[in-house]
Amino acid sequence: MPKDRLSVVVTRRLPAEVETRLSELFDVTLRDSDVPMTRTQVVEAMKSADVLVPTITDTIDGAMIGQAGDRLKLIANYGAGVDNIDVATARQRGILVSNTPGVLTDDTADMTMGLILAVTRRLPEGLATMQSGTWDGWAPTAFLGGRVAGRRLGILGMGRIGQAVARRAAAFGMQVHYHNRRRLRTEIEQDLDATWWESLDQMVARMDVLSINCPHTPSTFHLMNARRLKLMKEDAVIVNTSRGEVIDENALTRMLRAGEIAGAGLDVYEQGTQVNPRLRELKNVVLLPHMGSATRESRVEMGEKVIINIKTFDDGHRPPDQVVPSML
Repeated sequence: MPKDRLSVVVTRRLPAEVETRLSELFDVTLRDSDVPMTRTQVVEAMKSADVLVPTITDTIDGAMIGQAGDRLKLIANYGAGVDNIDVATARQRGILVSNTPGVLTDDTADMTMGLILAVTRRLPEGLATMQSGTWDGWAPTAFLGGRVAGRRLGILGMGRIGQAVARRAAAFGMQVHYHNRRRLRTEIEQDLDATWWESLDQMVARMDVLSINCPHTPSTFHLMNARRLKLMKEDAVIVNTSRGEVIDENALTRMLRAGEIAGAGLDVYEQGTQVNPRLRELKNVVLLPHMGSATRESRVEMGEKVIINIKTFDDGHRPPDQVVPSML
C-alpha cells in the first residue's frame, strides 16, 4: 500500500508552476489570497500539518512553535534567510528547518550594483525630471554624479552574494575590500582581487561605497550603529540589499539629512514594511520594495528548492538545505 502523502501548508501564493508541482507530490493547502496569514492562522496550520512552508515575512517564534502539533516535523522556509524562525526552539522540538540558499545570489548582486549606480549617478532624480516634464535640455553642470570606477567598495559580509557583488564591482573598475566573520581562503581573495580588513571600523572609515551583504543575526543587529556610521566619509554612500536590522535606520536617516553621509540605496528596512517617512523625503536616497531577488527565475528556483527539501525529507533523508546551528 502506498504511504499517506505529507500534509503541507503554504503561507503565501507561490509561482503557479511551483504550486502545481507541490499539489502533485503532497497533500498541500495553498493560499487563495496573497495576503499574509495571521499569527493565529499560522499556529493553526502548525497544529495539523507535517510541513509548513512559510516565507521571510512570516515570523515563526518560539511561542508559536510551542503550540505546534506532534505532526509538524519540517519548516521548509521559502527564502534564504531564517531570521524569521526560532531555529533553536524548533530543534528542541525535533522540528527540522530548511531554507533556499544559492538561487538568489546573482539577482541580489545585480540589484546591489543597480543601487550603487542609482545613488552615485542620481538616476531617480533624472527619472523624476523626465516624468514631470520639466527637463529643458542638457547642461554641463546638470545632474552631476560620481564615477564608480576607481572607488573603494567595502563589502560587509563576503558570502555567496558578497562575492558576486565583488565580481560585478571589479568589472566596473571598483577596488574591492571586505570584512567578514572569517577571512576568505587566499585563492578566493586572489581570484576576487579583494582586500580583507580585520577591523570593520577601519574599513568603514576608508570606503567610498559600503555594501551590506551579511545576514541578520543577534551579532549583526545594528552592526552599523550610530557610532560606526559616523566613521564613514561624508562623500560615501551605503547600500543595503541584505537585512534592514543590520543598520540603525534612525541614525542613518539623521546623518543623511545632515549631509554626514552622501547617499543611500536601500532595498530592506529595519521595521519591515514600515519605512521611516523621513527617508522618503531625501533626494540622496533610493528606496526599493525588497526587490533584490524579484525575478521570475529566482522565485521558481526557490520553490524548486523547497520541493526538493520536502521530498528528500519525505523519502527519509536529511533535507539538503537543512539549517544547523553552526550556520547561524
